[in-house]
Amino acid sequence: MKTAVNGLKWSALERLGVQAIQLIVMLLLARLLGPDAFGLIGILTVFIAISQVISDSGFSSALIRLKERTEIDFSTAFQFNILVALLCYLALFIGANQIAVFFEQPELEALIKVLGLSIIINSFTLVQKAKLTIKMDFKTQAKASLSAVFISSVVSITLAYFDYGVWALVYQILINSFLTMVLLNIFHPWLPKSSFNIQSFSYLFGFGYKLLLAAMLDTLFKNIYQLIIGKQFNPTQVGIFTQANQLASVPAMTFTTIVQRVTYPMLSNIQSETEKFEYSYKLTLRMAAFVIFPLMAGLGIIAKPFIKVVLGDDWLQAADLLMILSFTFMLYPIHAINLNLLQVKGRSDIFLKLEVIKKAFIVLILFITIPFGIKAICIGMLIHTYLAFFINSYYTGQFSKLKIRDQLNALAPIWLMVALSALCSYFIVTSIVSVLLLNSYMQLFLLLITMPLIYIASARVFQRDLYTQILNIILRRKV
Repeated sequence: MKTAVNGLKWSALERLGVQAIQLIVMLLLARLLGPDAFGLIGILTVFIAISQVISDSGFSSALIRLKERTEIDFSTAFQFNILVALLCYLALFIGANQIAVFFEQPELEALIKVLGLSIIINSFTLVQKAKLTIKMDFKTQAKASLSAVFISSVVSITLAYFDYGVWALVYQILINSFLTMVLLNIFHPWLPKSSFNIQSFSYLFGFGYKLLLAAMLDTLFKNIYQLIIGKQFNPTQVGIFTQANQLASVPAMTFTTIVQRVTYPMLSNIQSETEKFEYSYKLTLRMAAFVIFPLMAGLGIIAKPFIKVVLGDDWLQAADLLMILSFTFMLYPIHAINLNLLQVKGRSDIFLKLEVIKKAFIVLILFITIPFGIKAICIGMLIHTYLAFFINSYYTGQFSKLKIRDQLNALAPIWLMVALSALCSYFIVTSIVSVLLLNSYMQLFLLLITMPLIYIASARVFQRDLYTQILNIILRRKV
């Protein structure tokens, strides 16, 4: 448990640090570049993300889960991933013109040819990241990631200031990938020590290909909204949606990454100890909800004054979308923890099956909501995330004692406490603002103070055990 807690702290430091820098930079660039630049990158995101998933091919998870790993396994994964990354980039390079024609945006051709280089660069870090994750050494990853994101962010802001436009975003991604690769190889040097091994590949791919297919589906449908909006509307609308989606997804996905990176190797190591496994699984669910639920609800209630103060009136259309998407991403860490269990139990077949089922619902909901505009699409995303919770928890309940009812009993009190804290805070502040005629700055300030105070006070009364445990972790007390 001590190793997991230490890993959680360093994983949190890396993810929170990286995402905090990227969020600040994104907000600065949004003011400098406007919605169009973000819209163009948003359209290309799905192509880069899918290529990245194909390049990994589920081998990272396979290496982490494997009990006895050899240098043959690492070397085989390394060589295969680089080959696939090169093929993915070649496909993007050849298809760049068709992508630009499809979206009727000529700039996309040059953008994707340059941006696609990040896929090749990232393939050189797969083994180092897997080896460090296995050892739960997130301190080394934190040093590399934080250094890379800071330098790339400074460069991108400078380029944006000198009117490089959308290319400031492209170079930010490329420089970040390159520096991460270089620093990981400096801090944790590794070179393949054997040739490609068919037997090792068969095992890794046998486990990983199902995760690959599931991840491809997840990535495609996670970014399908930008594709559809890009085709149906214009880059400005894509930019507005992309900005709202990023602002909502950053805290949820950051926290999810922290939890996944620590709990997956931890649960893998105790998978045979049933009682300990069940306890750790339930505690992880509750702690995730305790942290992420209020964070996302708080983001939802400050959406309008936040957008107005930070991004300006050009981005005001994103406020309503941000509010809806904040509640949409609230359950994202819970989904990830449930799906982690399936991977730990070696049921990548069910993992894939779940992705197919959930994606079928996305297609249906999209088909219904597209004619009603972008806001309706976001509401459809909200509906889908709650459907996904019931689907995920039903199947993971087949491999643990935590059935749907048990998960609801564990999460519902926290959800209710958060909802009441958010509503109380919102009505108190809006009443004060309407009476005193305060501006958006004061409204944002009051909301940022009142909800945390109400939530912390409620947590000390109604969720005292979780409150104490998380406080102990923060204060480095023995847990």
